[in-house]
Amino acid sequence: MTMTSAPMPSLRHRTSRWFSRNLIRIYAGLAFIYLFIPVAYTFAFSFNNAGKSNLVWQGFTLDNWKNPCGAPQVCESVANSLKIGVLSTVLATILGTMIAFAIGRHKFKGRSTTNLLIFLPMATPEVVLGASLLAMFLNLRINPGFWTIVIAHVMFCISFVVVTVKARIASLDPKLEQAAMDLYANERETFRYVTLPLVMPGIAGAALLAFSLSFDDFIILTLTQVWFQPFQSLFMSQLLEEYRPKQM
Repeated sequence: MTMTSAPMPSLRHRTSRWFSRNLIRIYAGLAFIYLFIPVAYTFAFSFNNAGKSNLVWQGFTLDNWKNPCGAPQVCESVANSLKIGVLSTVLATILGTMIAFAIGRHKFKGRSTTNLLIFLPMATPEVVLGASLLAMFLNLRINPGFWTIVIAHVMFCISFVVVTVKARIASLDPKLEQAAMDLYANERETFRYVTLPLVMPGIAGAALLAFSLSFDDFIILTLTQVWFQPFQSLFMSQLLEEYRPKQM
């Protein structure tokens, strides 16, 4: 008997099959290239010897990187951004995780309303949110500054933390916690050794998201920081004039 081997697939068929298997990877690679082109462009032009007008390539230089803190208040601004980002991330992650567990694990009156209110800061434009917070701080006679920025960033970062952690909680298999309790673990031990490690990737992702949002924010920071302090007396005088009882 003679054995007949299967015909080899054609080059076109092999290429088509390779593209069908790697299509998602190709799309992801193209998307990342598209997103990082402006970053790469900015990094490349940081070595441009063009002075203040950095639009046309004039030549390679390392002078721009010799003294990063040479420009006025650059390093101070970066340090303040890191402080605000870390504080906002820690507070928003703790509060948001607690809210996510409350909404995802317990049924209480007003749960649906709470779910709706959680999404409002995410859907509200930053200009509206920042202006509202500034008006609230001025009405409460709170001087805009470092802590008003932290409060504002915590307020709009909590929503993203709650949504991220709640999605992780919803995907947990309750049988794992039941198995821990069957092995004589109490509720605290089950939460510490089973539930929390399983939810920790979601918490870490939510913290990274909160930090990136806080570090990237500029509009709310501008409206709730100390730059508005010289105008505070003007705003306060206008508010007092508006609400002052009119003389008959």
